[in-house]
Amino acid sequence: MKFHRLGSSGLKVSALGLGTNAFGKRADQETSIRIIHQALDQGINFVDTANIYTGSESERIIGLALAGRRHEAVLATKAGLVKGTGPNERGSSRYHLQRELDNSLKRLQTDYVDLYQIHTFDPQTPLEETLRALDDMVRAGKVRYIGASNYAAWELMKSLGISERLGLNRFVSTQVSYSLADRTPEQELVPVCQDQGVGIIPYFPLAGGILTGKYTSADNPPQGSRADTDPNFGRFLDDGRMALGRSVNKLADELGCTPSALSLAWLMQQPTVSSVIVGATGVQQLEDNLKSMSLELGADTLNELERLSEAYRYGKPFAWYRLPE
Repeated sequence: MKFHRLGSSGLKVSALGLGTNAFGKRADQETSIRIIHQALDQGINFVDTANIYTGSESERIIGLALAGRRHEAVLATKAGLVKGTGPNERGSSRYHLQRELDNSLKRLQTDYVDLYQIHTFDPQTPLEETLRALDDMVRAGKVRYIGASNYAAWELMKSLGISERLGLNRFVSTQVSYSLADRTPEQELVPVCQDQGVGIIPYFPLAGGILTGKYTSADNPPQGSRADTDPNFGRFLDDGRMALGRSVNKLADELGCTPSALSLAWLMQQPTVSSVIVGATGVQQLEDNLKSMSLELGADTLNELERLSEAYRYGKPFAWYRLPE
């Protein structure tokens, strides 16, 4: 397994991380625990979740899986998106974050998380309040490092400036939708992260499965796929991205690898990417994704992938999670 520093921090995370938003839904408890154990056995140390994944079931299952193995994992969770119907059950106020961190720690059966991330920017809470609350969590020993998620480049830069001015712990990472099917971070976010030493943690690295080649029609998704279990996912299955998926699949056939491994290997080579989080609903899927670790991409392959995906540097992001107005 290859390991990278998380941004400019001293924390080392596996180049391939485990995303867990399917745990408790598309992967049952037994399967999810087996996937986590296999990931740890194969050298993956970065496990990413959130307080809202599958109604908090993801955190609960991870807590069970890490019993006796907590020291092997760099455990990351998030808060900030809508958790409930109450006026304080969303956002990044001190009130909400402190309550959600305590609840997450109980579900995860641990007294600290290695990386605590703000799930999205909150325009109704002063950044100073959020950043001071996070700094207090670090000083209390409940959090080791802090990160952002779904922040625009200017929002991230403003946060870093405030932390520097006030002498607070700063974001070491940011999560964003990033893949061959969504290269929009390269316009502004990647340059900011390069300049500021912030690590990028891509989510949807396979564009929800589009880059695996399994989607041939928006009207007939494979059984058990994200588009099959979540009808809202169908909005991502546009003709252009499915054509890109077919092109990546063809190139992978020529190289003798899977389209998933090819797509993940490309992403791991991009500037400031610390760990690529990819989900799994079965152990075999995890094993397939691990093949990306041994795949070396030559200049011709990188140039062809650049050409195929150039159009997706522009336009709207593939995914962008924000608080409702």
